[in-house]
Amino acid sequence: MNQKVASVRQYCNDLVRYSRRKTIEVKIGDVPLGGDNPIRVQSMTTVDTMDTKGSVEQAIRMIESGCEYVRLTAPSVKEARNLEAIRKELRARGYNTPLVADIHFTPNAAELAARIVEKVRINPGNYADKKRFEVIEYTDSEYNAELDRIREKFTPLVRICKEYGTAMRIGTNHGSLSDRIMSRYGDTPLGMVESALEFLRICEDLNYYDVVLSMKASNPLVMVQAYRLLVNRLDAEGFRPYPLHVGVTEAGDGEDGRIKSAVGIGTLLEDGLGDTVRVSLTEEPEVESPVGKIMVDRYIGRENHEPIKPIGESPVDPFTYNRRVTRETVNLGGPHHVPRVIADLSHYQIQSYKDLRPVGHYYLPEPDKWHMSDQGADFIYTGRTPVVFMLPNGLREIVDADVWQALEDRQNKHPLFFWEQYVDTSVKDPVLNFVQLDAGALNESLKVLLRNDPTAVLVVSTQNAHAMAAIRRMFFELVEEAIDVPVVIRRSYDITGEDAFMIAAATDAGGLYIDGFGDGIMLSVNPPEGGIVPAEWIDRCNRTAFGILQATRNRMSKTEYISCPSCGRTLFDLQETTAMIRKRTDHLKGIKIGIMGCIVNGPGEMADADYGYVGSGPGRITLYRGKDVVRRNVPAAQAVDQLIELIREDGNWIDPQSVHLPDA
Repeated sequence: MNQKVASVRQYCNDLVRYSRRKTIEVKIGDVPLGGDNPIRVQSMTTVDTMDTKGSVEQAIRMIESGCEYVRLTAPSVKEARNLEAIRKELRARGYNTPLVADIHFTPNAAELAARIVEKVRINPGNYADKKRFEVIEYTDSEYNAELDRIREKFTPLVRICKEYGTAMRIGTNHGSLSDRIMSRYGDTPLGMVESALEFLRICEDLNYYDVVLSMKASNPLVMVQAYRLLVNRLDAEGFRPYPLHVGVTEAGDGEDGRIKSAVGIGTLLEDGLGDTVRVSLTEEPEVESPVGKIMVDRYIGRENHEPIKPIGESPVDPFTYNRRVTRETVNLGGPHHVPRVIADLSHYQIQSYKDLRPVGHYYLPEPDKWHMSDQGADFIYTGRTPVVFMLPNGLREIVDADVWQALEDRQNKHPLFFWEQYVDTSVKDPVLNFVQLDAGALNESLKVLLRNDPTAVLVVSTQNAHAMAAIRRMFFELVEEAIDVPVVIRRSYDITGEDAFMIAAATDAGGLYIDGFGDGIMLSVNPPEGGIVPAEWIDRCNRTAFGILQATRNRMSKTEYISCPSCGRTLFDLQETTAMIRKRTDHLKGIKIGIMGCIVNGPGEMADADYGYVGSGPGRITLYRGKDVVRRNVPAAQAVDQLIELIREDGNWIDPQSVHLPDA
């Protein structure tokens, strides 16, 4: 294989100018992928693949919602064989969308499916291996012997794909790395990459290049690091630039699933990585493609964004997470403070205590006390109209600097300066001053002040269409010059659809938190005609801010559900079960619960979870503590109760009544 020189940190064309990575084109039926083709969106059926009619009807709903590739599970030869009937019926009804067979464990099913559908997906972690969660010490010769065994099992599929013109996705899952990979590389992005490259080397040796690659994980940080490292390794080892299928697996449902998906997928799309996306939601599959379309449509015309000052190599390691080192200013920055949430109430009417409910602060009249929810904002920005009543203990207020300077009572109130005001004024808060500037406005005189003023906190925004990169460029400059001022990321959007807002915010801000940047977050929407932002949008901004911090593992404020999107292998109703478990456990702040329809990826994908609920047979559930099985074959009717009993045994249960908030 030809070796070529690549930067140790290179993974995209440009860190500050949007430029989609140019890949080879892979033919997938009549819908080619990569090259100059648009970014495709796809989804996966949830109906049993043996149900021909149900699969066809669901596939049609998916196609009509914008799905460009339809994936179906083929866990055994019988399902692989039935793909022919499904394909024939879809074609007869006028639908020519390419079909993809999803294969785990069964090479013979893959070899049959490759003769029928336009693409097969194989998982290198279990195509030729059975996972036993064993740690094995391999000598080099023993390891090479394992690679020879894989080559022998995998070569027939490659030859069939070449003969039939079938494309292939080599799709690594963080949760199903083989014991061999785990033993040598560990549960790491490097292990994920090497798992795929073992199979890719065989493809190239056989002159087969119709390959798509993916590096999926339920943790967006791991997922982003793995894709970046994959591109770096492809370049360094002289591989062809293969297209990338990007997605966060087991993202969950509702706003959590959308935010987590956008954090992972959006961060990669910002850097021009990704040729097809799949949003994995625990919802009906026809819901997924419209969400994916919102993500990819953000990059139509992105190449024409306002120029951003160029930079050479990234001053931070893009393949590992390290939070930027900042000084501590009150409760922002430093090594011990979580990122703070600032609620923008500058275009919201605050007339009484109840008006703070949308930002998580609840006044209880009878005991005359305040209650703060787990998603209670840390600061409120009121702009030119300070709150006239006493705020709950711990909540601080930010007002415009000239308004603050005129106040008699400044207790728990802090000024927000435009940077020009900050440079010129001598009247500042002795403990905390917020300084707002555009990401491109950082100049030498301001740097001097920020470096020497321990009370300063930057509030950074941008009007650049390539927002994440513009703000990241400023962070790079702060890192390079060792300016340790804490930074609040501020983003504002027009009021559009809820999904569009969450996806934009989770991409722009979430991508920065993935790289370890940000000590606070401030999301807002531009006021509609009349100048007042509705309470529901204040609430939405607040929830989204906390959701982004949770998805990037920076601040846990609620229960997290790692739930798969369901497929034909699923052994129970995932949507209904997820809703049932959420109803009983959504008050358990910081607990992560994995809900998996079958055993294929369950234990591995739940490596990041505290507890797991996995289908093990019809009407039967296996419960996990981390990766360890603790209760097998539990009747489904008893499984949620036994899951709660397990959480109680570990001392992690909280009575839901103790965290209940009043309705009024």
